[in-house]
Amino acid sequence: MQTVYVNGDYLPKDEAKISVFDRAFLFADAVYEVTSVIGGKLVDFAGHMARLHRSLGELDIEPPVSDDEMLDIHRRLVAENAIEEGMIYLQVTRGTADRDFLFPEKDVRPNLVLFAQAKSLIDNPFVERGQKIVSMEDLRWRRCDIKTTQLLYASWAKSLAHADGADDAWLVRDGFITEGTSNNAYIVKEDGTIVTRQLSEDVLSGITRSAVLECARQLQMKVEERPFTVEEAKAAAEAFSTSASSFVNPVVEIDGSTIGNGAPGPVARRLREIYLEKSRAAAI
Repeated sequence: MQTVYVNGDYLPKDEAKISVFDRAFLFADAVYEVTSVIGGKLVDFAGHMARLHRSLGELDIEPPVSDDEMLDIHRRLVAENAIEEGMIYLQVTRGTADRDFLFPEKDVRPNLVLFAQAKSLIDNPFVERGQKIVSMEDLRWRRCDIKTTQLLYASWAKSLAHADGADDAWLVRDGFITEGTSNNAYIVKEDGTIVTRQLSEDVLSGITRSAVLECARQLQMKVEERPFTVEEAKAAAEAFSTSASSFVNPVVEIDGSTIGNGAPGPVARRLREIYLEKSRAAAI
């Protein structure tokens, strides 16, 4: 039986309940994080907590528990659900209040929900075959740097991509790729330079993004943080995406155009290898 956490209680999933007046349900007034689990340990937990605090601060939501308590909750869910490889999802909502567009008064307490998912993360078919991507207009709200639960457009775009025979969509605003539906996007130039969009309100500051770029710099790979176009991606030597649940995934096609030689490239492969090596060593 799957065990979940709701506001201090560890419950079977069928007994876990949140009010219909919770503001996440009514307004997507909530933030979340997803921490990967490898070998029964948490990957980059401190990075996820730092981003969680930033998201909460931007929306003026109080942290419901301390970081030490949050770590204990994560570890207990890993143990009780016997997660060797997978993810822990956490969501903090502004709380439960009568439906009103105005934020409720400060005495409303945030709601905290966590659950575990067993999932094969390392044995990923995209590593060998690469992803096929379609470009799509980025119509999300303009604070993409806050990791909120406003995911309808991203979910819609990914679903449309799948219906079109692709694996995912890369979103485009003002002629430039921002990011994927649930990942950061990269291209590799002919000279080996890695290009990815600089951090701003247009993209999420990916925890895996930060770690992978640090790996690249340690490997003395050149990195340019700037916008790039769909045409630039089509002409690139290779391309890839990063996220907490997929690590580094090569991209071999965009809008029907083959990228490079149509196979996962050496830069993406090497970055995935070194990222996993470092993540296993640092997991807690």
